[in-house]
Amino acid sequence: MAKILIIEDEAAIRRVLTKILTEESKEYQVEEAENGLEGMEKIKDIDYDLVLCDIKMPKMDGVEVLEATKKVKPETPMVMISGHGDLDTAVNTMRLGAFDYISKPPDLNRLLNTVRNALDRKTLVTENTRLKKKVSKQYEMVGDSDAIANIKEIIDKVAPTEARVLITGPNGTGKELVAHWLHEKSDRNKGPMIEVNCAAIPSELIESELFGHVKGAFTNANKDRAGKFEAANGGTIFLDEIGDMSLSAQAKVLRALQENKVQRVGSDKDIKVDVRVIAATNKDLKSEIDEGKFREDLYHRLAVILVRVPPLNERRDDIPLLVEHFATKIAEEQGTIVKGFTGPAIKKLQEYDWTGNIRELRNVVERLIILGGKEVSEVDVELFASK
Repeated sequence: MAKILIIEDEAAIRRVLTKILTEESKEYQVEEAENGLEGMEKIKDIDYDLVLCDIKMPKMDGVEVLEATKKVKPETPMVMISGHGDLDTAVNTMRLGAFDYISKPPDLNRLLNTVRNALDRKTLVTENTRLKKKVSKQYEMVGDSDAIANIKEIIDKVAPTEARVLITGPNGTGKELVAHWLHEKSDRNKGPMIEVNCAAIPSELIESELFGHVKGAFTNANKDRAGKFEAANGGTIFLDEIGDMSLSAQAKVLRALQENKVQRVGSDKDIKVDVRVIAATNKDLKSEIDEGKFREDLYHRLAVILVRVPPLNERRDDIPLLVEHFATKIAEEQGTIVKGFTGPAIKKLQEYDWTGNIRELRNVVERLIILGGKEVSEVDVELFASK
């Protein structure tokens, strides 16, 4: 049910607008306000999907209502209602954030099209906000240790820039979380975030995956295909486990970073790309350079900012928060009540050697929730969390 508010000081026009909208759809719930002050009180109390607002009104005019609404409910679309002499003002309200304006007397088709478009936009904005919150929750960085506080501080400083970032650390420590937060807190967050696991792609296919290919470039290349760099245009590409990338692909990545251009496999045509590169590895790239397995010039291009994500054994103080976080998430996923952990159980978990890091801890917490008692005890940990 779409909630629509009509703010109009002329009762006859309010009645006409309400009649048109309610007859158009049973999904429109229409409310009225006879002046700007009354309208603002309703807007503060209720989340409307659309507001239709007259411009010339006593006590508080439409421009004032628009400006006030943008401060308290910035995502609420507003359509301004203008008389013949208000057209210049109506156009100006667009610059102030109005979705559109309609003239008096309202043209039926114009009114209904404007209302539909405004509601569609509100739905889109609401869905994007919901997805944004979902992504943020999915990639939440849990912990208040000095190590995590330092990483969060670096992210806050680096994310708004265009600096390339190399994230290092063992498997399972959460390097992808750092990459996602760098993207979400950047000016590119409205663009795509494309992830490439370089270790999971066969070496003979990595160049096609990254840069695309043209039809006939190799066997089974039946049509032109864009690569990940093109898909990430305007956003961020995350090259996970970049230490596993072939030297040939490294050379092409280096060119892409230097010239902001890529070439599809089998083509000599340059394609311009605007991409921020974030890379991650569990390897010591300086040792890889010494062994001739990684290009030193590419390393220096990627490692403008270095972020080291520590193993879980170096941030044991975060384990109580992580256990609580995972227990809550697992309960949500399984539709069950959140199961608590006793103090001795937490202490026991803090004493473990977490070779698999946070990923291993998450699996152990899930196992304990399934196999342990109503409250996970130290005995449960000894029985079910064994290596």
